Amino acid sequence: MPVITPADATVHEVHGARFTSFAAPSSGSAELAAWHLDVPAGSRGVPHTVTREEVLYVLEGELLITLDGTDTPARPGDAVLVPVGVGFAVSNPGAHPARAWVTTSAGLQARLADGTLMTPPWAS
Repeated sequence: MPVITPADATVHEVHGARFTSFAAPSSGSAELAAWHLDVPAGSRGVPHTVTREEVLYVLEGELLITLDGTDTPARPGDAVLVPVGVGFAVSNPGAHPARAWVTTSAGLQARLADGTLMTPPWAS
C-alpha cells in the first residue's frame, strides 16, 4: 500500500518507548523502515548498537542522545546519524514527551548491552 495512514501503522511498546511503524518489509517496503519514536518524559534509554545506520529527526520535545559515551541534546529540527556498531541510547530526561521520525534500512538489528540480539518488528 503506497499510503500508510496512522490508523494503518503498527504500534510496538518496548523498553518504555512507543514505536509506530509506517514502513517496513512487513508493510510492503523492500528496502526501508521508518517509524515514529515516542519517548516519555523522564525516561532513560537502553544502551545498544545497531547493524545498519539509523537517522533520527526530532519532531517534538528534546532528546538526550548518547553516542559512543558522549551525551548530546537533540531538539526539533535536529537530525541524528547513528553509525553501525557505535554505542547508542535515546533518553528524555525532560518534563515533556518527545517524538522523532526514524529511518533505516530494512533488516536492522540491535544488540543490547547484555549481548542479546534483537530484530525489531518495526524494522523487519
